[in-house]
Amino acid sequence: MSFEKIPTVPTADEVLDRALRRAAIKMGQKKQKKRAAEEFVRAAYLSVHDKLVGVIQSFPEMDNLPQFYQDLFEVLWGVDRLRKALGAVGWAARWSKDHRGGLAKDVRFSKDEEGAVSRKKAVARLASVVHQIDDQLMFLNEVRNVMRKLPVVEDVFTIVVAGFPNVGKSSFIRKVSTAEPEIASYPFTTKGVIIGHRYEKREKIQLIDTPGLLDRPAFERNAIEGQAISAIINTADVILYILDPSTYCGFPLEDQMSLLDEIRTLVHVPVIVVVNKADVLTLEGYPAMSTASGEGVDEVLAMLMAEKPAPGAAHHPGRQGYSDPDEYVPDDEPYDRPSIKFNF
Repeated sequence: MSFEKIPTVPTADEVLDRALRRAAIKMGQKKQKKRAAEEFVRAAYLSVHDKLVGVIQSFPEMDNLPQFYQDLFEVLWGVDRLRKALGAVGWAARWSKDHRGGLAKDVRFSKDEEGAVSRKKAVARLASVVHQIDDQLMFLNEVRNVMRKLPVVEDVFTIVVAGFPNVGKSSFIRKVSTAEPEIASYPFTTKGVIIGHRYEKREKIQLIDTPGLLDRPAFERNAIEGQAISAIINTADVILYILDPSTYCGFPLEDQMSLLDEIRTLVHVPVIVVVNKADVLTLEGYPAMSTASGEGVDEVLAMLMAEKPAPGAAHHPGRQGYSDPDEYVPDDEPYDRPSIKFNF
């Protein structure tokens, strides 16, 4: 799903300028003054209606979007706010359509000396209605500008990389895929969900680099963290959870483990836990790698690819939104994570 083709949403003045220009052309095609004035009103109202309907139709139906995008829109703007903005534009479009004929007839049947006045009144009413939705039009244009830059999440086997900030998620994605996320030594270097791809025997594999997640209640998480939660729940066939036992990331290991426990409660897909920065410190019982040196990265990728469904199966059956969830029975056995033993 791509939103790149959504056109710029015009302001109220731009909608009116366009309508009045078209109306002037129509008016010039009529020789009789009142007929010309009537045609001006009809053309102006029709132009406003058509333009506003075009704005609405350029945005996707919220209920038909994949759950990932619904959650993302809720995090970024609020789905209700989007619906209200589009609803306001729809109201103005309907008003233009419903009043077009009546106001045009008022012009037509007015006295000769009052034709121009009736036309100006009709235009003034139209301008008043369109200006009432100017804030909504500007808001929708801001939404459009962000939507065009959103990542395209494809319906293919998907690896989601999760963990605290600075544990090496972006570095891993860059090592194994086509994505080029920003790499820096401070929290929240990944400002949004970044999509990378690689090909295994001509099959596309999707890797999602989530923003760093902080271990705190959901209501305290910010918008970037909300994107990550949405990606984990709605797109993952397998999750790679990266730990940094060196705590160079700036977060205690116990906090990282607590977040891991939370993620396990949110999904029914495999969660593979790997220690990064193995050149500094490892943990007994966990596979290790170093994204700095590349040591162990291929082995971790092989572990992830081992979770890929057999040919003919699109996704892991525990993935949310799977087409036949009745075939999948999640393992409800409690997970006992290994005790923390450092290997220096």
